[in-house]
Parts: sequence; structure tokens; C-alpha cells
Amino acid sequence: MYANKPPRRHKSDDEPRPQGSDLKHRQLSRGSFRLRSCTKSPRVPYNSLMITCLFDIDGTLLASGGAGKAALELAFTETFHTTLRTQIPYSGRTDRAIMRELLHTHDVEYSPANRQTLMSAYLALLPDSLNRHQGRVLPGILALLDELRRRGNIALGLLTGNVRAGARVKLGHYGLFEQFAFGGFGDRHYDRDDVAREALGEAKTHVGPQLSPDRVWVIGDTPLDVKCARAIGAKVVAVATGVHTVEQLAESKPDLTLRDLADPSPFLEMLG
Repeated sequence: MYANKPPRRHKSDDEPRPQGSDLKHRQLSRGSFRLRSCTKSPRVPYNSLMITCLFDIDGTLLASGGAGKAALELAFTETFHTTLRTQIPYSGRTDRAIMRELLHTHDVEYSPANRQTLMSAYLALLPDSLNRHQGRVLPGILALLDELRRRGNIALGLLTGNVRAGARVKLGHYGLFEQFAFGGFGDRHYDRDDVAREALGEAKTHVGPQLSPDRVWVIGDTPLDVKCARAIGAKVVAVATGVHTVEQLAESKPDLTLRDLADPSPFLEMLG
């Protein structure tokens, strides 16, 4: 909906840029991916009525059928020639935090070199894993994004624990990549609250420095999404389309709890 500033030109910019499940490992490993918004709609100048919606990816926008987890664990076992002895929690966490625990739990040194090697292997395996798993865009998401874009005063961004390159692969696979112009990602952060701070900073860069946190909505499927929204003073919608029930999400006291977004009218009414 909103156009980003033109990306800085690199030597590789003249090369064809494959997308979605055709992405090549050599491109992924360069870390050259940047979110770009759909260019069909002009950027709307900031005004005091603008709203920013920050969406989580896994369990909120889409269900990958476990493709990300499978790709990471296969990358780990193949890279470090070991078996997976312990299952660790993934829901609501950043990729960086998950990788650190995965290495520590299996007595592998958590060094920058090992982390980067694991990350590169994960990104190389992710497109094929998405192809092999039965995933889908979750109910109501496409219609909701269309409605938010139609309103013209709403900026759409991401707040996700995925690393930026992984987010691009997942969103591209399900045809959602161009819906979002900016976001906060899990490349540098262990704590989701810090991802939220990054996302808010990116929103202010994209929309305008006058953006007030009370004009920001976080949409996610875990109590950690609620927690990180509160860390930046944002409102939050919790949807039970991940692993948490409506009752579990309600305990974290979001502004709105929904079973899914098939009927987003309660959220749209709150947006005004």
C-alpha cells in the first residue's frame, strides 16, 4: 500500500531476482532482501488520523504446516552431524533466540560462525520445506488486508520473530510479500519486545516521526505478541489461530481476542 524509499543499488541489482519458492541459496546468504510494498498505491502523507497495523506471520497471517521448524531442525542436524535430542519451544519467539537455545541444548557452541552457518543452511532449505508441507493463508487474512489497504489511512507492517530473509521467503510463497512495506524482525533480537521497538521505529520512518504508539495495533497469536505490544504502548488483537486458545490469550489481556479473522468486523469497528 505504501511505497518504500528506493533501495540502495548493489552490483547484483542487474541480475534477475527470483521470488518465492524459487529463491536460491546464494542470494539468501547475501542477506540482500528488503521488504518492498506494493507500488500500485501512492504513499499517503502522514496525518494525525493514520493508523499502523503490525502483523505477526506464523499463526497469524499463515500456517506453514511446520515448514519453518522442519527446515531449521534439518539444517541443524545436517550441519552439525547430530541428532535432535530435545524439543524446544518456538511459538512467539525470535529465530535468533530459537537458534541459540537449539545450539546450547545440544552442546554446540553458540558462536557467531556457528549461528551464521546454521542460518545459511536454514534459509537454503526453507523454500523446499514450504513446498513439501501443507500450509495455507489463514481465514479472513486476504479480505482483511484488502479492506485495510482500501481505507487509505492505514500502514501495513510486520512484527515477527522471523529473520528478514525468512519472512520474505514465507510471505512470497503464499503471495503476501507485497502487502507489507516495513517491519521489525528477529535477525538481531532475542526478546520480542525489542522486535516491537524496531517495528515501531520502522513505522515512524515510513509513516512519519509524529506517529503515536496509541495509533499502532499489533495483530498476533501468542501472549508474547500481547506483551511486546504493551512494551511499545500499542493496542493489540490476539487471534487463536496458532497454538493458544481464546481463553489462554484472554489471560494476557489484549484489547480484543478473536477465534480467527474470518469475521474481522469487531477489529474494524475498533479501528473506527
